Amino acid sequence: MEGAGIRCFNKLFYALIVVVILLPCVVNPSPSLGFNNISSGGVMRCIEREREALLAFKQGLVDDNNFLSSWGIEEHKQDCCKWVGVHCSNRTNHVVQLDLGLERYHRTRSFDQKGHPHFIRYYLQGKMMNPELIELQHLKYLDLSWINFNGIRLPDFIGSLSSLRYLDLFGASFGGQFPSQVGNLTHLQHLDLSFNHFANVENLNSWLPQLSSLTYLDLSYNNLSNVPDWLETVSKLPKLTNLTLLNCSLPSPAIRSTSLFNINSSTSLAHVDLSSNELTSSIFLWLSKYNATLGHLDMSFNQLTGLFPDVIGNMSSLAYLDLSFNQFQGTISESHFSGLSKLRCLGLSSASLTLNFHSKWVPPFQLDSIFLGSCKMGPHFPNWLQTQTSYSVLDISNAGISDTLPSWFWERLSHHHEIDFVDLSNNQIRGTIPNSQIDFLCYPRLLNLSWNQLEGQVPPFLLKASSPDLSHNNFSGSFSFLFPMKASNLTLLDLSSNHLDEQLPDCWTHFKNLLILDLSDNHFLGRIRTTMGSLFSIRTLNLNNNGFVGELPSSLNNCSSLEVFDVADNNLSGPIPEWLGYGLPNLTILILRFNHFYGSIPLQMCYMRSIQILDLSMNNISGSIPKCLNNLTNLARRGSSSLTITHTIYVNSNSLTSYSYDDEASLIWKGMMSKYKSILGLVKSIHLSSNRLTGEIPCEITDLVGLVSLNLSRNNLTGQITPNIGKLQSLDLLDLSNNQIHGTIPTSLIGISGLGKLDLSNNNLSGKIPIGSQLQIYEPSVFAGNPLLCGIPLQTCPSEETTPEKQPVVGNQDEDNNDRFITPGFYVSLGLGFVVGFWGVCGSLIFNRSWRYTYFKLLNGLNYWLNVGVTLFRQRRIPDE
Repeated sequence: MEGAGIRCFNKLFYALIVVVILLPCVVNPSPSLGFNNISSGGVMRCIEREREALLAFKQGLVDDNNFLSSWGIEEHKQDCCKWVGVHCSNRTNHVVQLDLGLERYHRTRSFDQKGHPHFIRYYLQGKMMNPELIELQHLKYLDLSWINFNGIRLPDFIGSLSSLRYLDLFGASFGGQFPSQVGNLTHLQHLDLSFNHFANVENLNSWLPQLSSLTYLDLSYNNLSNVPDWLETVSKLPKLTNLTLLNCSLPSPAIRSTSLFNINSSTSLAHVDLSSNELTSSIFLWLSKYNATLGHLDMSFNQLTGLFPDVIGNMSSLAYLDLSFNQFQGTISESHFSGLSKLRCLGLSSASLTLNFHSKWVPPFQLDSIFLGSCKMGPHFPNWLQTQTSYSVLDISNAGISDTLPSWFWERLSHHHEIDFVDLSNNQIRGTIPNSQIDFLCYPRLLNLSWNQLEGQVPPFLLKASSPDLSHNNFSGSFSFLFPMKASNLTLLDLSSNHLDEQLPDCWTHFKNLLILDLSDNHFLGRIRTTMGSLFSIRTLNLNNNGFVGELPSSLNNCSSLEVFDVADNNLSGPIPEWLGYGLPNLTILILRFNHFYGSIPLQMCYMRSIQILDLSMNNISGSIPKCLNNLTNLARRGSSSLTITHTIYVNSNSLTSYSYDDEASLIWKGMMSKYKSILGLVKSIHLSSNRLTGEIPCEITDLVGLVSLNLSRNNLTGQITPNIGKLQSLDLLDLSNNQIHGTIPTSLIGISGLGKLDLSNNNLSGKIPIGSQLQIYEPSVFAGNPLLCGIPLQTCPSEETTPEKQPVVGNQDEDNNDRFITPGFYVSLGLGFVVGFWGVCGSLIFNRSWRYTYFKLLNGLNYWLNVGVTLFRQRRIPDE
């Protein structure tokens, strides 16, 4: 006891000595340690060399949004520990955290804007990563996520920041060779390299196993298709708990239990996301190692086949399960879920499974999210959903349900505090929805009841959802349910393909946030309301296939965000408004087909630089086609950046939660009315057929090289087909039929290799159809109605030479050689000689009297001489006889 007391006294004595030595430094800090007095009387903690390193790093960034305004050399900005995103140790004053990532930005913006963040795709741009950053040797936390480094290479010195525990480069757009020096960061616990453009991550096995402290790994959206041993490499991380390899083109590994299961791998893996890869069901053999620990499993969008895996039922911690969009087969019963009491999210959409649950089954779990789209669970409405009282997402679309909606469904829904979306679409749900006093505690964001057999009037409470889709049902009656509504929360309203009638209400000033409005395929009457010009946020307005009359209201000029405007198949009239060209700068699709518009095409329509589909067909439009159409720059670009035309709709201004809406358009294509949605972004079309257009087809139209469809048929166009028509290499459809176009078919037309539909019939074309691999395969009807047109596939041209297969066999080769001199030029010379000779003689006799008298006198003299000669000859022969 005495020895212990002496040792304790010695430790206390040494501690007192250290305090005495450091006390002057605390009272009067030395500049050499990085402390300086500042004018405000406080103490600056920033270490000089680390401040200079940070400023050098800032020089490599482009900060257009002034996010780093607190960084600088001014006196009041000297303390780098107070800079945004910079944190220093309270003990050593070294910079230990540099947090410039996306979350930091949104937190700062939310504070500055009082809860109203403004989304910017990239708030910082990176020109370079200055190597002076290596001075931050005490840095433990580095977050540069969503700073756009524009494909530059991640520098090797990143591996020298040996104190790093946390490295987040999510969405930083680095490229080039991935530096294997990252393997030197042996203390690293969190590594996120997702959403970059690394050219080569094939060296995964050379650096990843060295990160023995790693607990979190995310390599999503990096190509690992050439890393067949990825699973073995990942399994060498003994402390790993979170693994995310989303969309990495992962090949299905060859799992060998003799090697893989003997690796000293993690025993506490809790989060696994391997979605959107090429994995097969063999992966479940590896996952079975983590039955006791796995809480999150996402294997959606893979190539999983066979029956539903039994190993899932043995996971006694699973809270999140998503196996959607695979190729499972068979039936799932309640026994598969009997042990999953902690399950909160279930995703089996589009997995070709049948859910066979007893009508009185009570699940052991309470789900927050239910994704069962395209799983067969009908014909009755699934009764087990009545036991689920806390879900915010419900998708049972295309489930084979042929039943009425039970009353408890709406009552249960109305008691939920937060509902993201409910999707019951593509079933055979029938009956009417009672117009009860049901009210939502929290308005559902997306309510999709489309493609069912619901009938009766639309209950007003359904329109309290922010995005109700009630299309393709049998709803009827008037639109009067909108009158009492002040739906400032409404962003989407789709009532298309129903039986709604009467006039539109005049209440659109209340729908300030409406982005999508689709009332097409109904029986609406009357004029389009001028108050629709109050839809300042509207992007898609579909009113086609109704009974609207009158002119387009000029108030729509205020809808400057409009991208899709479709009023086809109505009884609208009047001239085409000029404001369509200059007032709607974002207009992508304009369809005025099958109305009574008249007058000429206004030149202002050439201002529609974003236009992709222009359909003015089947009206009474006259005049010529404007030559300035080559100003439609979107049509002058080949291809498209997206298959669809998609709008991202944010739930509200205080949240980044969003969903996507894909536009749809009806177009006449190859003689048939077709709807385009999944590939609408690829369709670039001008359709002006069935009008009264005159004049020539402007040659400037061939500058629109992105055109996929050009239909100018059934007009009064004249002139010739421009020789540069071959520039339209993207054309799939060209219809110039039923006009008065003359001249020959340009040979450049045969160069459009992808031309699937061509119609030049009923014009005044002449000459021979150009010979090529393209035009001869069409039916004769493509060229019919042009009497002076000949050649394959029509009749042979009169002057066309006999083909070698039809040449006659002759015995005398010399005759063949002689015939070579009798060419078309020979016949031309013969004809010219006859004409010149004939008129050289006869024309002189007709028009010159003295020549005519002399000529006839000569003829009379010749006649006299011949008669005398014949008489003398006869007289001489008579005596001899």
